Amino acid sequence: MITFDRVSKRYAEGHEALSEISVDIRQDELVFLTGHSGAGKSTLLRLIMLIERPSRGQLIVDGQNLAKIRARGVPGHRRNIGVVFQNHQLLFDRSVYHNVALPLVIAGYEQREVGRRVRAALDKVGLLAKERALPITLSGGEQQRVGIARAVVARPRILLADEPTGNLDPALSAEIMQLFEAFNQVGVTVLIASHDLALISRLRHRILTLRDGRLVSNRA
Repeated sequence: MITFDRVSKRYAEGHEALSEISVDIRQDELVFLTGHSGAGKSTLLRLIMLIERPSRGQLIVDGQNLAKIRARGVPGHRRNIGVVFQNHQLLFDRSVYHNVALPLVIAGYEQREVGRRVRAALDKVGLLAKERALPITLSGGEQQRVGIARAVVARPRILLADEPTGNLDPALSAEIMQLFEAFNQVGVTVLIASHDLALISRLRHRILTLRDGRLVSNRA
C-alpha cells in the first residue's frame, strides 16, 4: 500500500529531514510512527500527501509512483487519503455538519449524498446528535472526533494522523485510538504519528521509530 524505497528529503536551506528511509506499510495495516520532536514524522506524512516531494528515492502509494504524479494529479491522489491534525483545523463559524461536509462539497458530491455520508461519519464517531452545534461548544475530544469524521467522510483508502491525541488527556487519547482501530478493522490503512509511547505500546501494532531523520526501529 505504501512503500518508501531509500527516500530522503533535504530542504533548500540544507537540512536533511529524512535520510534513506525504506519501509513497507501493508494494505489494511495500522502502524504507529514515533520519534523525538524534529525526527521527521511530519515530513514523512507530508511526502505521502504530496505536500512535499522526496529529494531522493522512490515512494509508492496504492500502486502509484508519486514521482509520476504532476501538479494537476495531486488533488485526485489526495482524495484517497484522509488526514487528521493535532489542532483539528476546524472552521469555528460553521456547524459540525458543514465542517465534515466540506471535503465532499469541494469534490462536487450531490447534496443528498453529502447528507448521507456526513451523518454516517458522525454516527461512527458518536456525534450524530451534535451535527448542528458549533465546534466552539464542543470539548477537545469532541472536536478531534469531528476532525476524524471529516477525514473519513469521503471513505479514503488511507488515513494519516499527525499527533491526533497531543492535546488530550489519557482517557480521551485511548478513546480516539480506539476509533482509529475501528476504521482500520473495516479496511482502512492507518498511519499515526505519535509521541505517546505509553499509549501506543499497549495497542500492539507495528511501531516505526525515527531519530534525526533515520528509521532506527521497525518492530511489531
